[in-house]
Amino acid sequence: MTHSFVVRIPDAELDAEPLAPEQIVSGTPEVTGKVVWESEDGTQIRGIWQITPGVVTDTEADELFVVISGSATIEVEGGATLRVGPGDMAVLRAGDRTTWTVHETLRKAYAINL
Repeated sequence: MTHSFVVRIPDAELDAEPLAPEQIVSGTPEVTGKVVWESEDGTQIRGIWQITPGVVTDTEADELFVVISGSATIEVEGGATLRVGPGDMAVLRAGDRTTWTVHETLRKAYAINL
């Protein structure tokens, strides 16, 4: 059983989450994160994620996120180009192939459904 809780996102300490070398397009981006809640069956994850400037690629899960700080441009292959910054909420779909150009270190709070 889980309990209700509060996490102060801007100050939360995050753990290193190294990128796979093939994900890095340019720069030396570093990723950190923290899972703050996960369902018992592992299909729902809530957390905080941060990336420093650079360009990376990813294949997304079903995700809703809110940008806390920083900015990025997210190009969805065959779809939209999303420009996100503080206070923006975005939705990515499972299977979206994306290229993230991170302009300023970006920190987001996310909810993923697998």
